[in-house]
Amino acid sequence: MNDTTEHASLRIIRLDHQRLAVVTTAMLGFVRALCEGGPAPDPIVLRAMLYYIREYPEQFHHPFEDRYLFAALRHRTDDFDDVLDELQCEHIEGDVRLRNLEHALTRFELKGEAVLPGLRTPMEQYVAFCANHRRVEETFVLPAARRLLSEGDWARLDTVLADRSDSFGEATFEGESLESLYRLIAHAVPALGEMGQDT
Repeated sequence: MNDTTEHASLRIIRLDHQRLAVVTTAMLGFVRALCEGGPAPDPIVLRAMLYYIREYPEQFHHPFEDRYLFAALRHRTDDFDDVLDELQCEHIEGDVRLRNLEHALTRFELKGEAVLPGLRTPMEQYVAFCANHRRVEETFVLPAARRLLSEGDWARLDTVLADRSDSFGEATFEGESLESLYRLIAHAVPALGEMGQDT
């Protein structure tokens, strides 16, 4: 692959990572604001953030990596099998962690401030978990794929992404597309102050 070439698949994966970082940072800032007694958005905002992760990274981004990107890299080399195995296990673990966060938020909505520690701790752990997962992919997997995958591999990956269902155009939350939902979340980040920015 030419060093100056950036295939659509790589651009989309990096954009997905950037968006997930924005959303998880906002989630952590939201929970810290609640715990510190400062102004915080209505819990429906956090519910929307969790919904975004459930409907996009969990339904599209991670399955694409598992079924296509990782498989293509495994076909070219076995040098990264251990890393890829761990990342695929983390995709499953991330879904479990997300479900636990959804349950913790429900408990908070029902029981109030007394159960906030049960929301903050798993949230901090989840955000750190996601950040490390992205770091491993960006440090090891994407550079290896860039070096080792053929033009034919990239053409297949680009086609899969081009042909997949457009979740941003179809899935909705309270009548809004996921693209609109993402914009609302991204705009909420500055309003949360500096909390969560160091994660």
